[in-house]
Amino acid sequence: MGQGGGPRRAQAHDEELGRAVAAAQAGDEAAFAVAYRLVQPGLVGYLRGLVGTDGETAEDVAAEAWLEIARDLGRFHGGGAGFRGWTATIARHRAFDHLRRLKARPRPAPLEQDLLELPGPHSTSAAALEAISTERVLALVAALPRDQAEAVLLRVIVGLDAPAAARVLGKRPGAVRTAAHRGLRTLSARLRPHGGPGGRG
Repeated sequence: MGQGGGPRRAQAHDEELGRAVAAAQAGDEAAFAVAYRLVQPGLVGYLRGLVGTDGETAEDVAAEAWLEIARDLGRFHGGGAGFRGWTATIARHRAFDHLRRLKARPRPAPLEQDLLELPGPHSTSAAALEAISTERVLALVAALPRDQAEAVLLRVIVGLDAPAAARVLGKRPGAVRTAAHRGLRTLSARLRPHGGPGGRG
């Protein structure tokens, strides 16, 4: 799967993504396919965190989102980073529509291991997540409060910065930074071996 996931990887592709989006808006179908390839893995990872463990469901919601994205592409203004935030907002709305239909609440879900290329350059708590299994991710993320889980998904899986994630969530950037920091700190603490020097916990 390999084209999305993780802030550094997503941000490294922002220039290419911005060019592809501009070309797609001018009618270049191949460029739209490039934009899709760059955005889709992170988007599906985020949706799995919202709609649950069924990969087909996340893919179905993503397909609904892409129909809307394609329809409204001419209305989008911005570069690659803005496009990732815009698509995440649309996908989030489609996910909540899906959950309302099911009368269910969003819940974190296991994330594909190849989407967990997590850390920012100075984020040791995020780096600690790289080696854990999908099953462990489910257990850890599911235990977070929903605001923290979604902030972690947007920052780490979709690769959005705090202001972009805040726009998706309708919150202030500081609140998103705090939620993501608390979530990652909690996950990091749960990954440490119990006990430490001096005994078992």
